[in-house]
Amino acid sequence: MQKFIDKFEPTKYKTLGRGIEIRGINDIHRSISMAKVLIEKLKLNLTVNHTAEMVGYGGFEVNNVV
Repeated sequence: MQKFIDKFEPTKYKTLGRGIEIRGINDIHRSISMAKVLIEKLKLNLTVNHTAEMVGYGGFEVNNVV
């Protein structure tokens, strides 16, 4: 997870039990795509989760795959 944080450099994020929630994103679709590409490029065991509720505060989650 720390490798992802260091490379993605989110300005605002909240640590969760299984990952992080990134907040305050203006272009949510672009940021989610960038996060997915970074995860694939670095071959990290992470997944991106996004719900309609998260749109309200411009957020999405990056979680460890269980």
